[in-house]
Amino acid sequence: MSPKRILYITQEIYPYLPETPVSCTSRYLPQAIQEKGREIRTFMPKYGNINERRNQLHEVIRLSGMNLIIDDTDHSLIIKVASLQPARMQVYFIDNEDFFENRINDANGVEYDDNDERSIFFIRGVIETIKKLRWIPNVVHCHGWITALVPFYLKKGYFDDPCFKNTKVVYSVYDNALEAPFHENFAEKLRFDAIGDEEIADVKKRGVMDFENLTKLAIDFSDGVIQSAESISPEIARYIGEKGVESLPYYPDFAEMVEKTNAFYDKIDA
Repeated sequence: MSPKRILYITQEIYPYLPETPVSCTSRYLPQAIQEKGREIRTFMPKYGNINERRNQLHEVIRLSGMNLIIDDTDHSLIIKVASLQPARMQVYFIDNEDFFENRINDANGVEYDDNDERSIFFIRGVIETIKKLRWIPNVVHCHGWITALVPFYLKKGYFDDPCFKNTKVVYSVYDNALEAPFHENFAEKLRFDAIGDEEIADVKKRGVMDFENLTKLAIDFSDGVIQSAESISPEIARYIGEKGVESLPYYPDFAEMVEKTNAFYDKIDA
C-alpha cells in the first residue's frame, strides 16, 4: 500500500460534542487510519456549544479571511484548529458567526431554517481551505447529513480543479435523519462556477430535498458508500443496491471496520 491522503469531513467529533455514532466514528476511525500510515486531515463545523478555551481552539489566521457567496450574500470564513493529543491528530473547524457560532449542533435535537445554506457554507469552506493548504487528498470520506453535498460539489463544481480532479469520494450512511427538508429554492443556492443551469435542473427534478433525497444525491456522486449504522432506511439500502455503487456493509466490531474501511480506500482509488 502506498501512502495516501484521506480527508475526513464530518458533522461532529467526540469529545468536542457528545457521543453519537457519527461523533465516535469520526473520532476513532481517522486515528486508526493514521496509525496505518495514512496522512489525514479532519474538518467539522465549529458549533457555538464547543468550548474554545477548554478545547484549546485557536484561529488559523493564514487560512481565515475569505468570503463565500451563497444566494448573493457574502459570508466570512473563519478557520480554527485544535489538537487531540492522545491521537496526535489535528481537527480543523469551519466557523461563521451567522451559521455556527451562535448555534448548537444538531445532535441536541435542534434544526435550523437555514440548514441548506449552513451545509453549503461548511462544504465550500472545507474545499477552499484544502485548496489553500495545497493538500491534495486521494479520498474524501464524508460523515453526517451536513456533508451530503460534498460528492456533488466535488464531481460537478470542482471536477477540473487540480486539487480534486482525481479524488475519490466515500459517503457513510447513518440513521441520523434530517427531520426538516431543505428550502424549496435550495437548488438555486448551489449555483457556483461550474454548477450552472444543467446541474441545478438535475437537483430540482429530485423533488423535495428531505433526508432520503439528500442521501440519494450523495450516493449518486460518490465512488463508494459505507453503511455506518446497524440499521438504515430500507429505501436507502434498496437504492444503494440498485445503483451498483461500491459499498461496504455495517461492521459492529471496530477493529474489523477499520481493516475493511482501510482496504476499501485502496479499492476505490486503485
